[in-house]
Amino acid sequence: MLAIDTNLLIRYLTGDDPVQSASARALIDNNDIFICATVLLEAEWVLRSVYGYAAADVAKAFIAFAGLPRVTVEDPNLIAKALDWVLQGMDFADALHLAKAEGCDALVSFDRNFVRLANAIGDVKARIP
Repeated sequence: MLAIDTNLLIRYLTGDDPVQSASARALIDNNDIFICATVLLEAEWVLRSVYGYAAADVAKAFIAFAGLPRVTVEDPNLIAKALDWVLQGMDFADALHLAKAEGCDALVSFDRNFVRLANAIGDVKARIP
């Protein structure tokens, strides 16, 4: 199994560099691949901030990528939950924070919008300090 870095995932999903994209596609399609949550987190930021993709489109691309037969995602249930929350309007990083806080009494944040959304859709309660 090969773990891949963010740049391979970006090349695979965007096809923006013909040579590197072809290399990434061949590697990912022909090997067992592991992708960690931090790579997804970084890739989500790059795809939104650099490439201008909408958060929901990134989430859908990650869901499709995670469903590839030779891809294993770190903590797949947590990632699935976070991506579902992204599709409901939550920021991916916030969704990961909230999902990782499972088992805690609450996730505390100064971000009122996040707290409101987390309480509406999340399993862990959120609150303002």
